[in-house]
Amino acid sequence: MALGRFGMVAVLMLCLFDGAVGSGAAAKDVTLSTSGLPVPRYVSLKSDHVNVRAGPTKDNDVAWVYTRSGLPVEITAEYENWRRVRDSEGSEGWVYHSLLSGRRTAVVTMKNKDDLAAVYDSPSASGAVTARLQAGVIAQVKKCSNGWCRVLGNGFDGWIEQQRLWGVYADEQVN
Repeated sequence: MALGRFGMVAVLMLCLFDGAVGSGAAAKDVTLSTSGLPVPRYVSLKSDHVNVRAGPTKDNDVAWVYTRSGLPVEITAEYENWRRVRDSEGSEGWVYHSLLSGRRTAVVTMKNKDDLAAVYDSPSASGAVTARLQAGVIAQVKKCSNGWCRVLGNGFDGWIEQQRLWGVYADEQVN
């Protein structure tokens, strides 16, 4: 049976995809995106007015509008110049790629909203506490390694436990 050029490409792509999944590679380790960048990945919003649409075209309705520049979001899919994003509350929608930035930011998360996250002068809980942050504070992520991230924001600059942040993966190295 002759497959033709399209059929051969389809079979090759199926074999490559099956090999990546069958090898035990985690889904986030597989790069099959329009941009050539890994999916999923974290980015941030460039503007304080970002339309989130129900689908990946301008013909789709605006589901809601983000009004917080620098907010971290996770890209979960790509379609042409559109990115499906998820925020720290789990809401998902489609955003045009030019409204996103590769600048890394994170949101402070706490199990109890009234608790405060300590920021230290060094990547160690034995360091001096330089600030205490409420859940929801956005910080620019400068570096992460060994379970600690150096963060910078309005009135603070220091190290925070990586598990206290939404916007970086567990054990992710950020340089």
